[in-house]
Amino acid sequence: MRNAKVLIAGIGGASLGTEILKCLKFSGGYDIYGCDVSELAYGLYEDGFKQTFKIDIDNYIPDIADICDKHGIDIIVPGGEAPTSLLAKEITLWKEKGIRLAMNDPDVIALCSDKAACFDRLKDIGVSIPVSATADNFETVIPDGTRCVIKPSTGSGGSSFVFLAKDKAEAAIYVDYLLRNDKTPIIQEYVPHEDGEFTVGTLTIGDQISSIALQRIFNSKLSVLQKSETGLISTGYSQGLIEDFPDIRNTCEKISLAIGSRGPLNIQGRLKGDVFVPFEINPRFSASSYLRAMAGFNEIDIYLRYLMGQDISFPDDVRYGYYMRSLTEQYVGFRDLKT
Repeated sequence: MRNAKVLIAGIGGASLGTEILKCLKFSGGYDIYGCDVSELAYGLYEDGFKQTFKIDIDNYIPDIADICDKHGIDIIVPGGEAPTSLLAKEITLWKEKGIRLAMNDPDVIALCSDKAACFDRLKDIGVSIPVSATADNFETVIPDGTRCVIKPSTGSGGSSFVFLAKDKAEAAIYVDYLLRNDKTPIIQEYVPHEDGEFTVGTLTIGDQISSIALQRIFNSKLSVLQKSETGLISTGYSQGLIEDFPDIRNTCEKISLAIGSRGPLNIQGRLKGDVFVPFEINPRFSASSYLRAMAGFNEIDIYLRYLMGQDISFPDDVRYGYYMRSLTEQYVGFRDLKT
């Protein structure tokens, strides 16, 4: 049987796309192609791809469709939030071409792309969430003296434009900054990290669901976005302890089922006492995917084999322990730059 031909859309450096590449190389059985809108995207020059392409952001879908037609692509895997949103808008086109999308249901993507709406849904289904507010009501909803996390409600990843404010007065300054820059903020109470911060991947296939949880460690600058006397905000680069964590995984699986997840979902949260409180939900694979694959839970390979109609099973022998990460480097000569 021939290798499945997979196109990773979005392969910038230190990105989800390059982690997906690692997972597919790790499992084997794929011819891997990649594309990005920047000629300086790290992945365009990374070993492991059969071929990579620089595409035009203003001609994004037609360029990807052309790659698929010329190279017989079977599956497209989004390498980030922006590719996920763009590709999800053209579901009919990919179906007509017989190309499978390795992503969640469009309704789930739309829900999770609006953080305010997503947390309203979580509250409605009985999930413990941080006290949350919008720019219109945070002065009354957020108690005085509360440390606040402010971030855009739409159009950004979990760590983009995030700010930790020591009180509502400081929060108001950053809320105003986001509004002046055409971003809609969501304001949430800060949940301290000392009891544990976790990133949890769930994978829902038909009536089956499984998950893997990593408790984050913050001994490296790579994993810390902001640290002060006020508190700590993490980046998107998780590392730490993969263990069973059954209560946390069960909570995340219930969340996934409750919002109708069909495919990959990544949930980040912290413990408030012994209660897991989510603060970010992304309807896609996680940049922690390769750490999970190393542990024996290669969610990307599992999901792609399912999309190809192969028999799949979830692992029952995850290798527990600490999983670390660092940076890699790449040289690209002037003549090798893709345009």
